Amino acid sequence: MADDNQNPVFQIQRIYLKDLSLEQPNSPQILLEQAQPQVDINLALAAEPVADAVYEVSVTATVTTKVKDKVLFLVEAKQAGIFEIRNIPEDQLQPIIGIACPGIVYPYLRAVVSDICTRAGFPPVILSEVNFQAMYEAQRAQQLQQPNGPGIITGVN
Repeated sequence: MADDNQNPVFQIQRIYLKDLSLEQPNSPQILLEQAQPQVDINLALAAEPVADAVYEVSVTATVTTKVKDKVLFLVEAKQAGIFEIRNIPEDQLQPIIGIACPGIVYPYLRAVVSDICTRAGFPPVILSEVNFQAMYEAQRAQQLQQPNGPGIITGVN
């Protein structure tokens, strides 16, 4: 059935785990260390069109845990969603892709990271809440300062 009217559409088509990696390069020796590990967490957002009015939005978390400058474990997880977004004014499309969609995907990513750390034999790493609006606004301000101007799809580190 064709959507002939101009009603706004925002639908989640699918939420899925796109990529997952766990490395323990210094095991088992490092597991005997008694020092408190240092945890470094980086997040990245990406979005791209996959069909007419259909976008894939992904959030990637990279968790690096070290003990005395040696990697205890490294987790990289990419959670993605496919969203149908149509009949939305252009000035509202980018905030939906850069704020609303990552906000939907992120709780799944948090659960995956916590679960994989636990399954690897470590205490869970609980990713903190993220203000995607602040991230989007900072990224948007950075894009406006670049010679190319704002891009069509967001990408925040």
